[in-house]
Amino acid sequence: MYRKEGKFMDKRPFTCCFTGHRILPAGQEEEIWRRVYACLEPLLEEGVRYFGVGGALGFDTLVAEKLLALRESHTQIRIILVQPFLGYQRRWTPVQQSRAAAVESRVDRVVVCCQRPSREAFFARDRHLVDGSSCCIAWCTRATGGTAYTLRYAQRQGLRVWNVAQIGERG
Repeated sequence: MYRKEGKFMDKRPFTCCFTGHRILPAGQEEEIWRRVYACLEPLLEEGVRYFGVGGALGFDTLVAEKLLALRESHTQIRIILVQPFLGYQRRWTPVQQSRAAAVESRVDRVVVCCQRPSREAFFARDRHLVDGSSCCIAWCTRATGGTAYTLRYAQRQGLRVWNVAQIGERG
């Protein structure tokens, strides 16, 4: 909730979150983004302008980088990076850390969900993304794991949900 003219304005109707796997099919990043953008474009036309991204490797990083590029032509876009805890990238390779730092330096806002590392911190991040959104775009190919958890949570919370891993497979 944000203050506007003395009242709180609920930004959920104007917010979309993303969730997806850390490992994407080799060489498929542009196809995945094409599917994401097919869902995203109508949302932009509806007035969705806030985009929550979890900051993990794979899908989150791809989406964050593409949103940053898209923001150059769609200046209304605001990107919120939601991290589970400070230093969660500590075990990433230097190249991965550099890529994450480049994204973090350009987003509009960074939210850190928990003070200490834990499995719960990742769930808190996922719930934070969903709880602040009205829709969710996912890349989910498995029924287990954090992405599947987040997708099910988004569905239970009544968000409009698109799993772009299934778009295009059916025709």
